[in-house]
Amino acid sequence: MNCILKGTDFVISSQVDEAKTFKTRLLGLMFRPSLEAGHGLWLEPCCQIHMFFMRFAIDVIFVDASGLIIGVLENFKPWRISPIFWGASAALELPAGTLRGRVKKGDRLEILR
Repeated sequence: MNCILKGTDFVISSQVDEAKTFKTRLLGLMFRPSLEAGHGLWLEPCCQIHMFFMRFAIDVIFVDASGLIIGVLENFKPWRISPIFWGASAALELPAGTLRGRVKKGDRLEILR
C-alpha cells in the first residue's frame, strides 16, 4: 500500500503495513528498534495513539474515512499519549522527519492499494 498527498507528487510512504486487529493496533511499533525511511504503519480504526515502550519518535497523520486529514503530529516522542482526534478513522505512523511541515489538517491523503 502506498500513501500520497492528494493533488501533489509527495509520496508520504511507499511501503505501508496494516494493523487492523486489536492486538496489532495495540502493539503497533512497540519494541521495534526503528522504522525505515519510506515505511509506515496504518492503524485502522484509530483516533488516538500511545507511545509506551517506543524507542524512537514518529510522525503521525490522522484521517477520516474519506482520507481528509484530521490531525498531524510531527516528531511525536516516546512515552506520550496523543490527543483524541474526533472523527478520525485511521492513523498513519511514519519515521520522524517524514512530513517536515508539508502535510496539514484539511489536506487529503490518497491510499493506493
